[in-house]
Amino acid sequence: MEKTDILSMEKDTLCGYMKSVGEAPFRGKQIFGWLHMKMVKDFSEMTNLSKSLRQKLDENACIKGLKYIKKYKSSADETIKYLFETEKGYIIESVLMKYSYGYTVCVSTQAGCRMGCSFCASTIGGLESNLTAGEIASQIYEIEKQENIRVSRVVMMGCGEPLDNFSNSVAFINIISDSDGAGISKRKITLSTCGLTDKIYELAELDLPITLAISLHAPNDSIRRSIMPVAKKYSIDEVMKAAKDYSSETGRRITFEYALIDGVNDSVENAEELAARLRGILAHVNLIPVNPVEERGYKKSSENNIRLFSNILTARSVENTVRRRLGTDIDAACGQLRKSFKEH
Repeated sequence: MEKTDILSMEKDTLCGYMKSVGEAPFRGKQIFGWLHMKMVKDFSEMTNLSKSLRQKLDENACIKGLKYIKKYKSSADETIKYLFETEKGYIIESVLMKYSYGYTVCVSTQAGCRMGCSFCASTIGGLESNLTAGEIASQIYEIEKQENIRVSRVVMMGCGEPLDNFSNSVAFINIISDSDGAGISKRKITLSTCGLTDKIYELAELDLPITLAISLHAPNDSIRRSIMPVAKKYSIDEVMKAAKDYSSETGRRITFEYALIDGVNDSVENAEELAARLRGILAHVNLIPVNPVEERGYKKSSENNIRLFSNILTARSVENTVRRRLGTDIDAACGQLRKSFKEH
């Protein structure tokens, strides 16, 4: 009989599970604290539980986390990339970034990705597996233990499309933000999607005070479809409507990610069209000079074009920033994460 993965259970679910196996529900809260606050990986360490209960848990449940493989430290900044292995043998990558306000971890939600964006390494070879909520959370716990730090912000921008792994992504958000666990505020969690509009509406109904980031990368369908296969299913008008509705429903500002690719989407006309698209939306644009991926061949926009693009958006009252490029020397920057082991 397959053991029950309790690391992926939200607190109330864990309390219900304990009741179902003949134990007091409050034991679930205790166990949740051990798993997500003290980050233990073995039932024997849960010292305020009876020996018989620990034995019962050992026989019926498991803590399905990740195995640390390796880490790479950037020589250019303080970014660190980690390789982890899942129980099924898949390799995933996570990134630790240090800012003036503290530490941010970029987590993966899938091993690989099936979205097929042409400028991204994560999708090379397609999707291998969804990660469980516990496996997503484990990336943070393992990094905190490795570096003896406390993570204050999370971006769901690593390998995979979070909304393509919807239930596990939502469970992770609820687990990692629980005050009886890691206690990372939902307002400090960003979820990035390439624009699965039906799932954006579903997410809006949950009214989670997270930041939604939409990978737009183009001002029109023609360009977007040439670099993002998902755009053939969801038009840019549909994505914009979903973004507006999400912002209206939640009161949260939308972040739009825009990778600037030389000669593809970085012209003055592209900037003007993007500004027009975003009129009336509570939005902020992250301009990302596209990062090198050896199999892709795209080049980042020139510094002059990046500056001009940003200035046009600003002149049209569209808030924007040019994202700092962190960890490019260790393939840890946006669009460079992979599902497989790659030496540097």
